[in-house]
Amino acid sequence: MLPYRNLADAEVVLGRNLTTAETFWFHYSASMPDYLLFYHNIAFLFVTFTLVPLPIAVAELIRPSTIAPFKLQPKVTLPPSSFLKCYKDVLRVFFFVVGPLQLISYPSVKLVGIRTGLPLPSVWEMAAQLVVYFLVEDYGNYWIHRAMHSKWGYEKIHHVHHEFTAPMGFAAPYAHWAEVLVLGIPSFIGPALVPGHMVTFWLWIALRQIEAIETHSGYDFPFNPTKFIPFYGGAEYHDYHHYVGGQSQSNFASVFTYCDYIYGTDKGYRFQKAHLAKLREQWTAEEHNGIDISNHNGKIE
Repeated sequence: MLPYRNLADAEVVLGRNLTTAETFWFHYSASMPDYLLFYHNIAFLFVTFTLVPLPIAVAELIRPSTIAPFKLQPKVTLPPSSFLKCYKDVLRVFFFVVGPLQLISYPSVKLVGIRTGLPLPSVWEMAAQLVVYFLVEDYGNYWIHRAMHSKWGYEKIHHVHHEFTAPMGFAAPYAHWAEVLVLGIPSFIGPALVPGHMVTFWLWIALRQIEAIETHSGYDFPFNPTKFIPFYGGAEYHDYHHYVGGQSQSNFASVFTYCDYIYGTDKGYRFQKAHLAKLREQWTAEEHNGIDISNHNGKIE
């Protein structure tokens, strides 16, 4: 709720005319309590979980040949029942865990200083804060995820997320309810350390979920703009972690690759990638020379 009676009051306090975005924000939020603005996150999460994975899921179920060249584990085909079960289980955790958590966490948001008033943050301010949020979350998530692969953590909690050895977008938030709660902690640390505007917080929550859905999509599209982000892991990077499964001690980071590189937990992935690159070179050379490669045992997933 904004402390201005009208637009003119807001412009007097700011000492300038409002931008188009600020005018829209004034009309939308002027009389809306701050807690209702925060609760928008529940709707954003629901829409993100439901709609973002949908295009690839529909393509895979109806016209799989259109995206087959980009599938990371081409030998694995999931039936429609797997997609439906995954989505239903995600919604169950959403309504019984994520939603209630959002409802009771508003005091924490106010405590750390996330604001709803004017002025709105600049694009550069939002971008800088989002970079901090991603870096902080990635570092915290790395260590939590690594702990989840301990014997106790995997058997009691994390095995649920690894039910999909060939992941799909809907499986990004598919996890034990306890894991969902614990992994929410590093997502909030960044905004707590560098509090910004509620709009930035909304964008952070949405982008983090979209990123998770992309890395669990099971497809590595060459035209994906995330390939231009330095040290970004992406779908291929995380797919290897799921492919190895419960025994995986590699590729724990959620977004970037620097933690795995620094702490030496990407060696298996790098070895396999180098090995497959050599096999592809060998097969290409043999095809060029007219040698039959149909009986090769090299494994490409």
